[in-house]
Amino acid sequence: MDSAEYERKIAHRFAAFDQDGNGYIDRADFDAAAARLLAEFGTRARCDKGQALYSGAEAFWQGMAGIADVDGDQRVNRAEFVGGAVKRLRDNPERFAEIARPFLRAALDVAGGDGSAGSAPVEAVERALRVLGAADDVAGVAARSLDGDEDGRVAEADAVAAFSAYFTVVAPDM
Repeated sequence: MDSAEYERKIAHRFAAFDQDGNGYIDRADFDAAAARLLAEFGTRARCDKGQALYSGAEAFWQGMAGIADVDGDQRVNRAEFVGGAVKRLRDNPERFAEIARPFLRAALDVAGGDGSAGSAPVEAVERALRVLGAADDVAGVAARSLDGDEDGRVAEADAVAAFSAYFTVVAPDM
């Protein structure tokens, strides 16, 4: 992978977290992602699923900040993201999976409606991905690819593994 392609991939990954496009990742980006998911699926913030999603978003933010917020200003700029979240986690994708797991589990529960806990229908996952900023064609392909056993549902383990790989397997040494 050449450095231009690497930079493009990093910029895309950073933008996925920078939900408001202000140039840094902070708690508000995680809260905004949770709010959009709740609105999309008609789930109240004060119900158990809504609270779990906000708690998962907070845990995810705290994990990200702990890894990447080098200057302690409670936000992660692009340089910190590359230096912290990407470089540090590239060698330990399991760490990233663990900080993302509570949010992903709760997001699947919100998207899954009345279905099995920790999983959601492929169509619902596609909707969730679009709400979080994925392009329509990418959301569809990604959601279908997460249904490893082709039962029409995306399981937590598959979502966590794919999410972790997407955000940590990106580049050669910098």
